[in-house]
Amino acid sequence: MHKDCERILLTEEQLRSRVKEIALATDERYRGKTPLAVGILKGSVIFYSDFIRHLSCPVELDFMAVSSYGSGAVSSGKLTIRKDLDRDVRGRDVIVVEDIIDSGFTLANLRALLLERGAASVAIVTLLDKKERREYDITPDFVGFEIENEFVVGYGLDYNERYRNLPYIGVLRPEIYR
Repeated sequence: MHKDCERILLTEEQLRSRVKEIALATDERYRGKTPLAVGILKGSVIFYSDFIRHLSCPVELDFMAVSSYGSGAVSSGKLTIRKDLDRDVRGRDVIVVEDIIDSGFTLANLRALLLERGAASVAIVTLLDKKERREYDITPDFVGFEIENEFVVGYGLDYNERYRNLPYIGVLRPEIYR
């Protein structure tokens, strides 16, 4: 375990098993369709890669860099799009793949934006869900794990661009981010 983590919350095996389950459930919904899977950079990239490899339905890939966080640990309350989609979503079934939902601000605004752009549907797949932090009315379609309000890193999640490469999800020691 990394010295900056106080404990491992989710092991590699737990992540591997649950990601496969989420992909199989998502596959059922999109049988006979070709959805556009949108990975939210950078945090979801590892989850996204593992997730799409388990899909058997044909799927197209795209990415967005969308955030309501700067370099801190608390949402700024402002949606910023740093990288937009390369594909048109008009008439498409879109699967937004996110690493974590807490306040719900980013995904509530992103879902509204994609629907405004003409997406036929927008489903949200998230690895982690911090329901107790929810401030916006957003319910993900597929959830890997519900977690408590702790600052987590690893498996793509970061703090100031560090810890993304950890193969597990760990709880970051508070003295690191305070």
